[in-house]
Amino acid sequence: MAKDPKFTAKEMAQLGWYTARMAKRGIASETVYQGDLERKVDRIIDGAREREARQAAEAAAAEKAARKAAAKAKNRK
Repeated sequence: MAKDPKFTAKEMAQLGWYTARMAKRGIASETVYQGDLERKVDRIIDGAREREARQAAEAAAAEKAARKAAAKAKNRK
């Protein structure tokens, strides 16, 4: 199983809300359909993973640009 990403405050609140709704439905009956809420939770987790991947790529690109600029400045001296 993939490692869960770090969630923002909004994502944590949404996950808590959907988990509570699933629990409430589970109390009502074990045969109640919960697929819609499970999809919403999966979508939030996938979005958080995509956000972390995007942020990591942006950080790597910024670091590469900083190294390139530093090397260019060093060559000018």
